[in-house]
Amino acid sequence: MHVRAHAVQPGLSPSPRVRNVIAVGSGKGGVGKSTTAVNLALALQRLGAKVGVLDADVYGPSVPAMLGLSGRPESPDDKSIEPMRAFGVEAMSIGLLVDADTPMIWRGPMATSALTQLFADTRWGDLDYLLVDLPPGTGDIQLTLAQKIPVAGAVIVTTPQEIATLDARKALKMFEKVHVPVLGIVENMAVHVCSNCGHAEHLFGQGGGEAMARQYGVPLLGSLPLDLRIREQGDAGVPVVAAAPDSAPAQAYLAAAQAMAAQLATRPRASIPIASTLA
Repeated sequence: MHVRAHAVQPGLSPSPRVRNVIAVGSGKGGVGKSTTAVNLALALQRLGAKVGVLDADVYGPSVPAMLGLSGRPESPDDKSIEPMRAFGVEAMSIGLLVDADTPMIWRGPMATSALTQLFADTRWGDLDYLLVDLPPGTGDIQLTLAQKIPVAGAVIVTTPQEIATLDARKALKMFEKVHVPVLGIVENMAVHVCSNCGHAEHLFGQGGGEAMARQYGVPLLGSLPLDLRIREQGDAGVPVVAAAPDSAPAQAYLAAAQAMAAQLATRPRASIPIASTLA
């Protein structure tokens, strides 16, 4: 199976070092978007792809903590930045460049400039996929991503409850308007299984992601469980896909990553001859 560069927005060309940029958005905070983005990246890496994660949430970066990263990235020429690495995945975040308790009190233009610099000035390796963990909402950073960064597709993360899918619908429509194809929807926190008795309960409702996918004609890439291990491993800086790859939550992420990669593979290819092997 070959990972090839796929078509991006009109007027932009794929990066020569990153075959496919995939935006991970939600339209709403608190649905587990960053956790999903990080575990999807690790799942793609376990499938044999070369993967990176770009933390685009300038105001609330969480990727470094989830990947257990600390310290400062190196700059070999005082112009570009070497990405940091964890569990075989490259990563870059504004959180690696400032102290953890330093608030980014920036207006929109400064935040969007930071995003484009993080993307362009990072010395990414030869990547098959770069997952961009977007902040909540549909504001300046999302618009800059669509206008200046070549994106091959987007994934929408939501929980089953109606109040979450309302905002997820806005994110989906935003990507459509800026000509970024939506590869599918990931329904997070879909079901909780009691660790003591095995009782399954849909704490945030049932079928919201599936109904949304059906309404907009996009695939439901996966339904992820509300599982204590996902939260514990994320807080510990060792995401569940890396910590317990054979567990049910990790297998759910792996299935969602496979579905996402398969959807992207059906998209038109870029006109430049870039390819690598996905083992």
